[in-house]
Formats: sequence, structure tokens, C-alpha cells
Amino acid sequence: MTFDVAIIGGGIVGLATAYKLQAYNPDLQVVVIEKEKEIGLHQTGRNSGVLHAGVYYRSGSSKAVFCRRGKQEIEAFCEAEGIVFNVCGKTIVALTDDEVPRLETLHERAMSNGVTVERIGPEKLNELEPHAVGVAALHVRETGVVNFGEVAKRLAVRIQERGVEIVKDVKVVGGRLQGTSTILETTKNHVEARVLVNCGGLWADRIAKLFGVTPSVKLVSFRGEYVELTEAARKYCRGLIYPVPNPAFPFLGVHLTRVVDGRVEAGPSAVLAFAREGYEFKTFKSGELAEVIRYRGFRSLARKHWRTGLAEMRRSIFKRSFLSDLQRLVPAIQAADLLASPSGVRAQAVYPDGSLADDFVIESTRHAVHVINAPSPAATASFAIGEHVARLALERLTS
Repeated sequence: MTFDVAIIGGGIVGLATAYKLQAYNPDLQVVVIEKEKEIGLHQTGRNSGVLHAGVYYRSGSSKAVFCRRGKQEIEAFCEAEGIVFNVCGKTIVALTDDEVPRLETLHERAMSNGVTVERIGPEKLNELEPHAVGVAALHVRETGVVNFGEVAKRLAVRIQERGVEIVKDVKVVGGRLQGTSTILETTKNHVEARVLVNCGGLWADRIAKLFGVTPSVKLVSFRGEYVELTEAARKYCRGLIYPVPNPAFPFLGVHLTRVVDGRVEAGPSAVLAFAREGYEFKTFKSGELAEVIRYRGFRSLARKHWRTGLAEMRRSIFKRSFLSDLQRLVPAIQAADLLASPSGVRAQAVYPDGSLADDFVIESTRHAVHVINAPSPAATASFAIGEHVARLALERLTS
């Protein structure tokens, strides 16, 4: 099997990269290799479906630029394909006076990123979200929701129509350079490609190592645990209600989201997963957990932020603590209003000094492009990330 470009990973970023490659050059031979039996089963299919507007990200960063551009593209794709999405708006709520300066910082960052955002007080907050409380808030009209899993499925259909091959239930287990080509060793056969693109998600750093690349970061999996509001309790949230996030972390805190089908999800917590794909508390893989604990970057992170880690673990184990955080935003929510909901896993890039990557991590070699880390807002930004990665791959094809 010989191709111009082989893409490892059938999540939304890998599929968007294939989509952009075919748009640039319809004659390219492209294959997408996915280890699962279906595409988009991990971070693509296990998120809250928020179309982020670009409020949180450092001005000029890849997250900020790609989020803004990608949101426009994905909405245009959904309109053209008849995929339902809803621009419902989001409120980011300062619960106390101490949080107002952080809210103002977010306001400035949003404006510098070109986001339409309005600073509002308690009265306007009450109009938008009658059950929410706070001393001040930002109203982000542009924020929306979509089912990214449906977007990924439609992308898969379109790229296959254009000649892209999608190979499922095949895992890449090794690789090597052979002349000007890369040989991918898989569980079924060998694949030869002129350029490799690694969009391996939770496994991207390990995949890079298979091809002789030592990434600047290591991926650590954090489980995001959600609950769903009962049908009767959905009235407590009209759109999206978020707290002001802790600036030291890339996680956005426990929040409420009315997803595209009308259900309301609440969460997530952010606890260390005991396996790369640790979607449940009971999922434990000693080798994968030991790998994390041995990493000096994680140990440094844990020393600096152990109190936060314990608080997240408490929210995970004691649902009363999870409920308490929700009630700070919407006091009317009670324990009886909460239903179990599937969890997701976020791959978080950690540098050796224990600092967390605050931007996408994309590293390239002469014959490969490695998307080492693309957490939220990667789904929103997927078309823009795909365009960037496709251009990098094309440069390697033509040089």
C-alpha cells in the first residue's frame, strides 16, 4: 500500500487534514489509518460539543487564530451539509467580587481576538439565564453547540467520495524511514507514504516516538466527568453557563451546556486518569500510570498543584462536592436533578518543568508532521488546524 500522505488518527483533526489535502490537490493519494472500528470515538466524540468563539486564548496564539477561523469554516460546512448547530450564546459568570478582575482580563482578551462580547451585570444576566447568579458576567453571543461526531462522520463520507482511503481497526505499531519514504508497520500490513501526518490524539506523543521523534512535551490524560440534568431540570440553563476559569489551568471549570439536541450537560471535573483511555474511574493500566508518575514534568506539576488535584478528586468521588460547584452557578439545581453521563478524556501536554502547554503543539521533521497535542478548542478549530497541517505536509511533498 503506497500513498503520498498517510494520516494516523481518524478523529476530526485527522479527517479535516485529509479534507484540506484533497482540496489543495485532488490527485494526491491519501490514507487515514484509525485503530478503532469507527472514526471519532475518542476526543472527537466525547466532548460537550461547544463551538468556542475564542474568548480564552492568548492573542496571536494558534488556539486564538485557528479557533476564530475554524469556527467560521465548520459552521459553513454544517450549513452546506445540513448538520444542525445552534449559536445559543454563553455567559461567563463572576460569582464574587474577587473574580471580577479575571473577568475583565477575559473581556480584554476576547476583544483582542475579535470576539463579539458584552460585559453585563446581574440584571442582564437574569434576563439571559434567570436561574444563574453572579456579580458580573460576560455574554458571548457567538458561542454555539454542534455534534462534532456527526461532523466527523460527514467529513469521512466526503473525503472518501474524493478518493481518500479510510482504513479502520488497524493500529500502527512501528515505523522507519526507507529512502525518501516512511514505512508504517501496522497490525495488518505495511503502508508506505512519502509524508506521515500524526494526528494520534491521546497517543500522539507515543506515535511520534515510533518514528524517531522525541516530542517537547508528554501527554497526560485527565478524565472529564459529566452529569446530565433531568428533563424537568433543563429549564435551569438556556444556553451555556460558565464560571470564570482559573488562569493557572487550561480547564474551564464545572459548567452547564445545553447541547444541540436540547439536553443539558454539567461538568466536567478534571481528574488524573489511570490509563490513557481511562474513561471510567475503574479503568486502571499500571504501565501507563507508572509512565506518567515517572515523568519528572508530571511530578513537578503535582508538587505545584496538589491542592487543586485533591479538590478535583474530591469532586469525582463525592458527588455532593460536584453538586456544590454547580449550585454556585445555579442554586436551584438539586441532587435529584442529576443523571449519570459518559465521561471524556483530555490529553494535556506537560513540559519537563511541569508547566502546561497553553497552545497547540505541532512538531515537524523532513518527512513528517506530528500534531502532538490539540486539546480544546481543537474540534472547533479542526478545519483551520487541518489547513495548517495540510500545508506543512504539502511543503514536505514538494521539497
